Amino acid sequence: MLTQLKIRKNAARYPRLDTVLMVEKFIEEYSGEFKLYQLWKNLPKKIMYQTYKIIILYLININKIAIDSQGVVGYIWNPELGKKYENKPELTWE
Repeated sequence: MLTQLKIRKNAARYPRLDTVLMVEKFIEEYSGEFKLYQLWKNLPKKIMYQTYKIIILYLININKIAIDSQGVVGYIWNPELGKKYENKPELTWE
């Protein structure tokens, strides 16, 4: 699945921050309901598919979303869990 989302280094359009945040918020709200293409078609604001692929790869790389074996997109970011582990002394850098 991820091999289909390769991005050329000279992409014609790169996303703006507000577009990335719009896609991330939409995925968080509808986590587990859409596959990649369906998600793109249901976004509140239309964006180019190439730009959408760049956003999806970015969100995957920073571990905010995941795509299951059926292609369904899910939001996996958990800031509460991060805060829980942030204060553990055995997990700090010295």
